[in-house]
Amino acid sequence: MKFGIVGYGSYIPKMRIKTEDIALANGQNPSKIKSGIMVNEKSFASKDEDAITMGVEATLNALLRAKIDKYKIGAIYFGSESHPYAVKPSATVVGNAIGLDDFYTAADLEFACKSGTAAIVVSAGLVKSKMVEYAIAIGADKAKASKGDILEYSASAGGASFILGSPENEIVATIDKIVSLSSNTPDFWRRSLEKYPQHLGRFTGEPSYFAHISKVVEKILDEEDMKPSDFDYVVFHQPNGAFPRSIGKRLGFSSKQVEVGIFADNIGNCYSTSTLLGLTLVLDCAEPFQKILVVSYGSGSGCDAMILTTTEVLSLKQKLAKTTKEYIQSKSYINYFDSLNNI
Repeated sequence: MKFGIVGYGSYIPKMRIKTEDIALANGQNPSKIKSGIMVNEKSFASKDEDAITMGVEATLNALLRAKIDKYKIGAIYFGSESHPYAVKPSATVVGNAIGLDDFYTAADLEFACKSGTAAIVVSAGLVKSKMVEYAIAIGADKAKASKGDILEYSASAGGASFILGSPENEIVATIDKIVSLSSNTPDFWRRSLEKYPQHLGRFTGEPSYFAHISKVVEKILDEEDMKPSDFDYVVFHQPNGAFPRSIGKRLGFSSKQVEVGIFADNIGNCYSTSTLLGLTLVLDCAEPFQKILVVSYGSGSGCDAMILTTTEVLSLKQKLAKTTKEYIQSKSYINYFDSLNNI
């Protein structure tokens, strides 16, 4: 049975903060930072925006593209590192906001930056098994970092939502294969009641991000007897602009395959949204019958790798909602000190 994405949507707050402004406030060298992490500016959520509001906006866009009977949605899974409530689901707020009845299953997920793709994995299982007709998978975050930490230059905000289903005449991209990898690698964490996350610096690179993504990509390509050149696009998790380009080169993907899904240069790292937002960029411009490899990474640590194939339906739905590129281009700059007061 074929199944996959029938609708997708994104949301990025309009406000931006430039790397130079953050560096100036912290007495740091902006040129060195920009060349190191390849982030020129980042998105910033205003006081009345949080993971839920961004998840709702992204889901409304996904519904515009899906064009389905929303009362046939049987599940909502919401991945985030910044759920507004410690005890109260974000997923049910989304369900209420988009006008669903009460007959659906819902849960919030947390696995650092891969909780958004984890929501897709869970939703895919429910749709493929026919337990539900449609399922919504969301990744949204209002990321935070302590003053002066390198994360402050990239921690940003955004949301992405995907509606999964099985009617062939509705699918914009089939999900052909999923491989997940999980390990106890504590490279990044935030304990209960702590406001900001902590990390092990360079340890978050080689033994964490790069090692995990390399393993899961090798596994999924081996199981499907595929090679990097078989794909039209590849989307990696983007903690910054440097890492996805570096891992793509290491694994044998061309810059042409990687660059379409890159947004971190101008948006930063919106955590659980990161991989999903890259996928929306690709879907916004992909053509029918193209192969997409999507690989998330979440500290703690793990990856979800997925192979997708676009369909002829995609071209009919791409312009039914605001594109991710339009969100990226729609921006208004604020200064660093305004950001400290959260506007």
